[in-house]
Amino acid sequence: MLVLGFESSCDETGVALIEVPQTGAPRLLAQALHSQISMHQAYGGVVPELASRDHIRRVLPLTREVLAESGHALSDVDVIAYTQGPGLAGALLVGAGVAVAMAAALDKPTLGIHHLEGHLLSPFLSADAPEFPFVALLVSGGHTQLMRVDDVGQYQMLGETIDDAAGEAFDKSAKLLGLPYPGGPHLAKLALSGDPKAFDLPRPMLKSGKPDFSFAGLKTAVLTQVKRLGDAPSDQQRADLAASTQAAIVELLVRKSLLALKETGLKRLVVAGGVGANASLREQLNASCAKRGIRVHYPELSLCTDNGAMIAMAAALRLQRGMATLERDGAFAVRPRWTLGAA
Repeated sequence: MLVLGFESSCDETGVALIEVPQTGAPRLLAQALHSQISMHQAYGGVVPELASRDHIRRVLPLTREVLAESGHALSDVDVIAYTQGPGLAGALLVGAGVAVAMAAALDKPTLGIHHLEGHLLSPFLSADAPEFPFVALLVSGGHTQLMRVDDVGQYQMLGETIDDAAGEAFDKSAKLLGLPYPGGPHLAKLALSGDPKAFDLPRPMLKSGKPDFSFAGLKTAVLTQVKRLGDAPSDQQRADLAASTQAAIVELLVRKSLLALKETGLKRLVVAGGVGANASLREQLNASCAKRGIRVHYPELSLCTDNGAMIAMAAALRLQRGMATLERDGAFAVRPRWTLGAA
């Protein structure tokens, strides 16, 4: 069985083709991805209407690229999967509309996939794939969650952010430091030349005893420090503040992950989502978990951001387990706000 997956929830257009064997792990045959970062940089963030228009331009050329690389024709595809939500409504409609129209033309079924489930299962695309059960740290966009994962579709929320997400804390802090969009990677790069102990920034809810997060207070503290530095902070001051900000975010993510692992008694951690590409986070998680005999799994760096492969993989795993509700009637709806527990 061949599954073609479309991702268009925000500012990346992703297409991928996955082969689903009767037994064994699904295999990624080809993928293509277009990022809109350069287009949105002038505005300091994603402009939904521009994002939707760009998805329209990119999705079919990317599909042709994937099919050419895989050596398959469009008629070979058995199921077409797409991101149904959450995300930007207009952007979601592009991927869903193309998927359903293509499926109707081919007389093939479609399958709507939860965007966060795609991230959650993306480490199964890596050479070091995890085994169930595990604790998952999901740090993608506006989401920061810790979940117990017993199998595909079996997710128990352990903790989540009560305000800003980790990715938002990175991006908003970066913007306060005058760094370009997207702020997270730029802040991490600047932090390399800074002192993570230079500024005493808060770690909200660190000692709450619960695996929940809060980052709004940290963002406010960064704003306060930026104001104190004045209009012309030195390069070293900016680097020190970036390093201190990253250290605070990473410590919160690491300590809360360890708490969730302790509560569940599990010895396997999966990290998924864009923030999972952060080198400092990976280094500290690896070190802390190694001391406790805990295995840590990550998606490949190229699969940390939004992509079509994670959507096709989530669909493939659901198909293998007989959990997929396939649609053939040509109707579809997107779900811009959709909790993972309701997937």
